[in-house]
Amino acid sequence: MALAGILNLNNEKVGEVELNDALFGVEVKPYVLHDIVRMQLAKRRAGNACTKTRAEVRGSGAKPWRQKGTGRARAGSRQSPVWRGGGTVFGPKPRSYSFKLPKKVRRLGLKMALSARFAEERLLVLDNLQMDEIKTKNFVSIMNTLKVDNALIVIPEQNENLEKSSRNVGGYKVMTTAGVNVYDVLLHKNVILVQPTIGQLEERLLS
Repeated sequence: MALAGILNLNNEKVGEVELNDALFGVEVKPYVLHDIVRMQLAKRRAGNACTKTRAEVRGSGAKPWRQKGTGRARAGSRQSPVWRGGGTVFGPKPRSYSFKLPKKVRRLGLKMALSARFAEERLLVLDNLQMDEIKTKNFVSIMNTLKVDNALIVIPEQNENLEKSSRNVGGYKVMTTAGVNVYDVLLHKNVILVQPTIGQLEERLLS
């Protein structure tokens, strides 16, 4: 097992913690991470583009002119796709772009993402991250002390003061262990884990 230093809010090392190789020492396979990120982004797509078919275009149902004798081509409907203002052929309709990957693959991808951040030395472990009040200035001060300008912060339970203090600062995202996902881990340059979350991640991904 690898060792990681535990820091306090003054960026001082106050201890060490063992990190399970099954969670933080997994071989990274880019194609697995690519598939999972693609799945997450596809699930977020609205898919609400909509065009009208000839049956949905508003207009008269009358035949524009008689079938024969005018010298013009036959026409049976003003909603024909070949006419200006007519319906659209095979146009987009509201649909879901989402697709699924096996649960084992999703778990493996999250392990790989965490392992990648640890291997890059961009994973920090804090002993505690409590804020007594909602104050953005205090949050920015803590991040400056830790010398982290872009990070996903994983906390063991909901913390309203921390979440509201960070939401107006670009480049940071706070979430509980249950919400950790591959896209957000890869999107942020650093991952900050409050110490209890390590055990929660092991229970979630290794049990």
